[in-house]
Amino acid sequence: MKKRSPILLAIWLALSLSGCSSFRGATGTTPLRVLTFNIHHGEGLDGKVDVERIAKLILESKADLVALQEVDRGVERTKKIDIMTTLADLTGMTYAFGKNVEYQGGEYGNGMLVRFPILEERNHHYQMVRPGEQRGLLQLVLEVKGEEILFINTHLDHRQGDTDRVSGAGEIRDVIKRFTPRPIILCGDFNDTSGSRTISLLKDDFVDAWELTGTGRGMTWPADTPRQRIDYVFISKGEAASSVRLTPLSARVLNSNASDHLPLLVELELKTGKEKGSR
Repeated sequence: MKKRSPILLAIWLALSLSGCSSFRGATGTTPLRVLTFNIHHGEGLDGKVDVERIAKLILESKADLVALQEVDRGVERTKKIDIMTTLADLTGMTYAFGKNVEYQGGEYGNGMLVRFPILEERNHHYQMVRPGEQRGLLQLVLEVKGEEILFINTHLDHRQGDTDRVSGAGEIRDVIKRFTPRPIILCGDFNDTSGSRTISLLKDDFVDAWELTGTGRGMTWPADTPRQRIDYVFISKGEAASSVRLTPLSARVLNSNASDHLPLLVELELKTGKEKGSR
């Protein structure tokens, strides 16, 4: 087991007292908190790479599941920091990482932090329609309250023209078929707005948590003057055959200067088959 440094341990202990998970010891009415955040390789609006600032935000959000995009591990521009293991140390959570490209001597991709056992982990590389940065879909099967749920995280292509994003949305729909009938939480930076072809395609299988429970416009980018909603938490529709039901309760964009995106926090009600039958 990797040991924490005295400084990191002190920070983790101090923050965890105020930011511990709301879900541990939970009843059926306690929300499951899901955070999605494009962290811009840890670089904030002040131009500083500050991983501890991101850890503090995660702990203060009391998130149980965290989806992160634009994550560096051992990359020159971030001084060879392994962002995922550092965040895991600081938050006391378990991490997973999906490498999409090799960059500046290290790895770059998507990361996830969770407070539940990981039963299965996969990273799917999209078929890139145009030459460019490889994108991926990180998938975790988790055991939550004795049930299995699928937690997935992605960062779609950002360029003008939605060819790659629409193709990626189609691949997401294909990937999730093998996990039926487990309920699914899909998070990420989709680089497209709610009325786009990309999001419309995903809505065939998912509901947008913000549209159900968010207040206001939900803009997440750019962080200093947000004018686009491109970061999402989606919940799968097809739960009739599952013993678990996920229902969005709230959605809010958090204030932060830790990245060029703003984080999105969604609270979900999770009920198992036994709870679904109770009054």
